[in-house]
Amino acid sequence: MSALLTATTVLSETTEEFELPSINYSAIAPILIIFGAAIVSVLVEAFAPRRARRPLQLVIVLGSVIAALVVVVSLAGTFLITAEGAIAVDGPTLVMQGTLLVVSLLGALLMAERTIDPLGDAFAPRASALPGSEDERQFTERGYLQTEIWPFFLFALTGMLLFPAANDLLLMFVALEVMSLPLYLLAGMARRRRLLSQEASLKYFLLGAFSSAFFLYGAAMLYGYSGTVSLTGIAAALSAKPGEGALVTIGVALLLVGLLFKIAAVPFHQWTPDVYQGAPTPVTGFMAATVKIAAFGALFRLLYVGLGGMQWDWEPVLWIVSILTMVVGSIVAITQTDIKRMLAYSSIAQAGFILVGVVAVSREGLAGSMFYLIAYAFTTIGAFAVVAMVRDASGEATHLSKWAGLGKKSPLVAGVFAVFMLALAGIPLTSGFIGKFSVFTAAIASGATWLVIVAVGASLIAAFFYARVIVLMFFSEPTENTASVVVPSAFTTVALAAGATVTIVLGIVPQPVLELVSNADVFIR
Repeated sequence: MSALLTATTVLSETTEEFELPSINYSAIAPILIIFGAAIVSVLVEAFAPRRARRPLQLVIVLGSVIAALVVVVSLAGTFLITAEGAIAVDGPTLVMQGTLLVVSLLGALLMAERTIDPLGDAFAPRASALPGSEDERQFTERGYLQTEIWPFFLFALTGMLLFPAANDLLLMFVALEVMSLPLYLLAGMARRRRLLSQEASLKYFLLGAFSSAFFLYGAAMLYGYSGTVSLTGIAAALSAKPGEGALVTIGVALLLVGLLFKIAAVPFHQWTPDVYQGAPTPVTGFMAATVKIAAFGALFRLLYVGLGGMQWDWEPVLWIVSILTMVVGSIVAITQTDIKRMLAYSSIAQAGFILVGVVAVSREGLAGSMFYLIAYAFTTIGAFAVVAMVRDASGEATHLSKWAGLGKKSPLVAGVFAVFMLALAGIPLTSGFIGKFSVFTAAIASGATWLVIVAVGASLIAAFFYARVIVLMFFSEPTENTASVVVPSAFTTVALAAGATVTIVLGIVPQPVLELVSNADVFIR
């Protein structure tokens, strides 16, 4: 009896000492809305009738993304740290989150498309059915749909929204995994070329697991050095002990490996062409645009907030990584004969160009990098929308030989794709030119002139393979192998139109977005 009384007394004292964490729920409402929608989406999969699942899931996904976007807009000007220092809501956070939500909305429209493929959408009717098996044929004939993609989509988006807002390494790792795990699964669910899709999923998972392990090990080392996982705490420890040892240097290197993998920077880029080629094209477009935004957002916060005191250590490393990424991505893209692999190496090269702004280590560099990410995201989602529409009897016609003469068969779609190619090449009057100009001028102002010279050279190399596609479409005669453009539903049409409109408008009237990112280029510390 006395032992019970003692235990009760200890428990009472412990309860009195416990303090609830201070959380500003309105500041993290966008993340909570998407996370709550993901849970509801799982319940729909578990309990809703099969035929009612798709319309219900579309209402949940589109409604939650729009609601979260409205909340992000209402939070403009918010500048605070909440959740006991774990989440920072400031200008870069809100810009990244707003861009992620808009681009994800377009990605969801691409994933909802069911008109382009005569068999249905881009996803296998059941992930459990073996490719080409009798089970798969029966599922297809009965009209089964892979509606499980929508919970995966929402959970991945939850991680993406949390990633650039994470103000400590532990939460950053949680966001990294919440973002990545659903994408590993989505990459392996293609209806056509299932084996290639499953191979891509396995490669992405294995290499992604390695990169996550590097990140976690690096976080552990920095914790051992500073006694905290908070970025502000790590920055304070670096200021108090300026002569950092091998422990912190190795920890920073391991953290960078984890984040550079996600942005597809050389030499951590090997997964990109295989995953981009094998994944369902709507997933490729969604992933190519959003993961880069989220990962760069986390990289910005890690370097500028947590590791600003080690600038002279990590800046030369990023110089080398940026140069390798631009040059390797641009040169290897020339040799590609598959349009999705070419866009994958283009994505690698674009990551190198964005790193030029990161290396500037200035407010102008941060603003230029954010603008570049916005421009790149809309251009990429539009480019993959076109890729999904160009088809032959076997499905998507991704080999470049099948694009010969496409401009004469479908001049409108080919013309829109040419605009995207020009934007990625950085041609004036497109968003890509303004993005490159922004990061290059910021880098020159910070003294990185030689890096900009290399970047201009890489841009000239990259312009070759972008121009090659345009020449192939408009200056070649159609043959019997030339693919056709399938007229899509309103879903893909809206996504394509939005991508093209933003690409052109940001090239002609970029000032409003430039002012937006310039007013939001300060991190809370």
